[in-house]
Amino acid sequence: MTDTPDGLSFLPLGGTGEIGMNFNLYRLTKNSKETWLAIDCGIGFSGNDTPEAEVLMPDPTFIADRAKDLCGLVITHAHEDHLGAVAHLWPYLRCPVYATPFAAAVLRRKLHEAHLVNQVKIHVVMPGSRFHVGPFDLQFVSVTHSVAEAQAVALRTPHGLIVHTGDWKLDENPLVGPVTDLEEFRRLGDEGVLAMVGDSTNVMKEGRSESEADVRKGLTDLITSLQGRVAVTCFASNVARVESIAKAAMAAGRAVMIVGRSLRNLETAARECGYFSDLPPFLTEQDARDVHDDNLLMIITGSQGEPRSALSRIASDTHPNISLGEGDTVIYSSRVIPGNEQAVMAVQDNLSRRGVTVLTDKDAKVHTSGHATGDDIRVLYGIVRPKYSIPTHGEWRHLTAHAALAHEMGSDPILLEDGDILNLSPGEVKVVDTAPTGRLALDGGRLLPMTGGVLAARRKMLFNGMVLASFAVDDEGYVIGEPKISAPGLLESEDPESIRIQEEFADSIDEIPDELRKDDTAFRDAAKTALRRALGRKLQKRPLVDVHLLRV
Repeated sequence: MTDTPDGLSFLPLGGTGEIGMNFNLYRLTKNSKETWLAIDCGIGFSGNDTPEAEVLMPDPTFIADRAKDLCGLVITHAHEDHLGAVAHLWPYLRCPVYATPFAAAVLRRKLHEAHLVNQVKIHVVMPGSRFHVGPFDLQFVSVTHSVAEAQAVALRTPHGLIVHTGDWKLDENPLVGPVTDLEEFRRLGDEGVLAMVGDSTNVMKEGRSESEADVRKGLTDLITSLQGRVAVTCFASNVARVESIAKAAMAAGRAVMIVGRSLRNLETAARECGYFSDLPPFLTEQDARDVHDDNLLMIITGSQGEPRSALSRIASDTHPNISLGEGDTVIYSSRVIPGNEQAVMAVQDNLSRRGVTVLTDKDAKVHTSGHATGDDIRVLYGIVRPKYSIPTHGEWRHLTAHAALAHEMGSDPILLEDGDILNLSPGEVKVVDTAPTGRLALDGGRLLPMTGGVLAARRKMLFNGMVLASFAVDDEGYVIGEPKISAPGLLESEDPESIRIQEEFADSIDEIPDELRKDDTAFRDAAKTALRRALGRKLQKRPLVDVHLLRV
């Protein structure tokens, strides 16, 4: 990247053009010295287009190469798509982290599990506070969202004021936490806002946002009408929703049990920060064994169909302690994140097959979005009056709808994709450069590039299968015994086609020139070619092939 004059730039590395993986960078340049600030560092969940991975996160290589110039990471709120990648990517960033008490409490538990809690310096910043991170003069502005202590960030710089909204909505009765601080946004607007970087997730929904208070009433009405075991699944970080479910259960005379590690972590963090103070401790799976079915409500993780979640295991009858069946009810108090539709439907089908009644927001008032609707966004633009609008946090259809709305409200919209470096000052506001971007997949404890050899091979195996051939040779390179072929998921061992391929492969090995037989690598490569030739004629697939050569 070429040298830049003194100025201010914005660079999204994740979350612009996609749902999840929010990772945004701001750059201040002064006297040829660059200082970077990161806002949010989240994960995304695999969709139908990436079956080879479950959890995704943005590739931090660009900023990792500049880690000495990264002054800090600011977390807007405690949702996985905004802080879930910190424990995995912080070793590349190695900068202090700034978060509200609740987000800090959630993050500490993640860092503890990653054995990083003693390495990461977390600065706890109270909601609505003004603070400095390096040369950046920052201010938190409290907003309503489906998690406690969500904050927008105002960045005051020598080049202008930027408002980074984070996730937000308008709700006159959010139940947990304050309403969105429109008066503070108005003051920022009066100060003069150069650009607003804004959430686009729910922009295509017209009308004003529905209130969490309406959801609490809907849950209460529904749960009091049910008999048998009742389970509710929701996003684990939604403190207000968990409280609404618990209070609805109490109104129905039901004790509350939580199922799933993320929910247990939420309860600990929430109580640590003063939430749930009027709720008794939730029961564990062991505590609830003596509670009658009609007097128990379970809050369970797995609203997005995650394969290893508690609800997925219950639906497939593989959970060690909990089973649901005829006469029981599961309520989905959540929306389906785009890309997770098939996974969620599979879990719901498994529940229905077991005789469980599945209810969603199509059946009762059990969910409302935590993101601003189109009308909410119009209100904010009318108050903040930014010169420029930078839509983020959404797929391309959301970004373009947000841009059209911003233009309608008198702001100049600028559409970006991950990796676009936007010059905000001096001179023309435009994309001036690009940064390398990519996705990493969390694979067990490893981070693997989505375009790397391991996942590329896994992707090929998923769609085309894998064939493994093994054979032994003597010192001269001549085959001893019969070669063996294994093709799990592609061929049965006694299939006539499998026998034909094995015979053709054996014949092809015999034809490999003598000069290639003395070098294992050359012999193996020639054998792979022979195996592909034997496979390709009839299968009409190109499976991943490998050859094990044993010299005896």
